[in-house]
Amino acid sequence: MVFMEILEWFDETGQEMVHKIPEKGSADIKFGAQAIVRENQGAVFFRDGKGLDLLGPGRHTLSTLNLPILTRVLSLPYGFKSPFRSEVYFVNLKSFVNVKWGTREPVAFKDSELGLVRLRAFGVYAMRIVQPLLFINTLVGTQGAYNTEQAGKYLREIIVSRFNDMIGEILDTILNLPQYYDELGVALKARVQEDFGKFGILLEDLFINSITPPVEVQKMIDEKSGMGAVGDLDKFMKFKAAKAMGDAARQQGDGGAAGTGMGLGLGAGLGMMMPGILQQSMQATAPGKAPTIDCPKCHAQIDPSTRFCPQCGNQMLMENKCPQCDRDLPAEAKFCMFCGTKIEKIKAQCPHCGKKILPGSIFCNNCGKKIS
Repeated sequence: MVFMEILEWFDETGQEMVHKIPEKGSADIKFGAQAIVRENQGAVFFRDGKGLDLLGPGRHTLSTLNLPILTRVLSLPYGFKSPFRSEVYFVNLKSFVNVKWGTREPVAFKDSELGLVRLRAFGVYAMRIVQPLLFINTLVGTQGAYNTEQAGKYLREIIVSRFNDMIGEILDTILNLPQYYDELGVALKARVQEDFGKFGILLEDLFINSITPPVEVQKMIDEKSGMGAVGDLDKFMKFKAAKAMGDAARQQGDGGAAGTGMGLGLGAGLGMMMPGILQQSMQATAPGKAPTIDCPKCHAQIDPSTRFCPQCGNQMLMENKCPQCDRDLPAEAKFCMFCGTKIEKIKAQCPHCGKKILPGSIFCNNCGKKIS
């Protein structure tokens, strides 16, 4: 039988919290053996399943002076020279940082602006073992090794549970949450601290990195932001027209002749549209605006008593009807656009000045008076 004379442990992963020597069962340890405990470690001796002595940093010779409780348990039957069976748990007392936590499934909350939303939260925390024996007895048990991944699975559920309870109490709308991440982190840490303390763990820091809804809700928020940015529809149309002209200019530079043709055609079309858009926008924003009519040529909104359109100069005429198919036609039409019938222009007479006018005229083009 080999007796253990030197007890020490190196944490090569940086994530191991507790390591048992031996990993299975117990070992024969001599009185007078050397236990080397590093600055960030503690060593807990167990005998018959019960935690007895705790050794701090340094090199220790296992004797009646260093192991008083274990010595009393053994009752000194062999004069402190024979080996004794025991297990030693080396506990890593360093700070474990960047331990991640987060919700595995979205949790439903009531939002004042978006209605019922499902949220997910993610963050990190830092912890440190401050009561080794309590930590071993409550979380580790008889396992040969215990790391942050194993501890984090349970601790994460504690954090998520407290987070859900806290958000349910204070949530108004998720649109305002990002500005309170620091305050929420501090409040969540205070709520979780006692839960960690039950296992001999000190929660040193806790941070909330993000609180996000599912992808489809994020798209709805983006659309809502986009509508807020659009605001007035007339302004949005002008913005789209200007953007299209800019895109056409870039295509002209990149696409050669094809891009030039597209740019010219689009530019010409937008050039015809812009006066009407601008006129509608100006009239739509004017307070107490008077009733208007639509110019049949450029579609600008103008005063009903106007004889000529101030935008394109078109004479305001009433529509003609085709004598063949009875369809409505522009006043200046020479042929019906539906059946091709030639439209005869018969001169009418102004009831005020007696001068000849075009049929369908709203106003006389000589005296300017309205035709009843």
